[in-house]
Amino acid sequence: MARTRVKAPRESVFGERFAVFAECLLTGVWIAVACLGVVTYPAAFAAGARHLRRRTRHEDGGWREFGSDFRAALRGGWAVGLAGWAAGAAVWVDVQAARAGLPGGPLVGAVGLFALIGLAVALLRAAAVWTPGVSWRALLAAAGRRTVLDPAGSFLVVGGLGVVALSALFIAPLAVPVLGAVAAAAVAVEERHRHR
Repeated sequence: MARTRVKAPRESVFGERFAVFAECLLTGVWIAVACLGVVTYPAAFAAGARHLRRRTRHEDGGWREFGSDFRAALRGGWAVGLAGWAAGAAVWVDVQAARAGLPGGPLVGAVGLFALIGLAVALLRAAAVWTPGVSWRALLAAAGRRTVLDPAGSFLVVGGLGVVALSALFIAPLAVPVLGAVAAAAVAVEERHRHR
């Protein structure tokens, strides 16, 4: 007696893409919750990006895996988060100097602001490729090079950051789920760079 093989119903392309979008929004909420520790944002984005990479490869993973990744990324990620806040404070001082009318202040403020944006892009690109056991220092060095050598990808990540800023400006709670879209943008940029 011959056995017939029944194919499982396949999800439509639209349904699959909508599911990825919904997963991005959910991941944004997880990232926001994980960022409540103030210096934990690099680890939160790294865990979120790893979760989204699993989702796009059709691998299982949920809140528990996100939490496990978050704890692993936090081992070195808290120092990166602290350094990021220090860089932000330095740029704030530069901007205040520019507003005070000090000679050369506008130039210093503009350079500081662009440097901060570049650091944020490098951090997101590093978080997008993070895996357990990899040094944050090595990730950031490689991401810094990719940020400079792949300006188109870097501008895409800046666009994602702009979407979060505009979302927060118009409807503040909307900025929380959109964080997942920024992580997804960084993952997509890194995949694009890897395939080039």
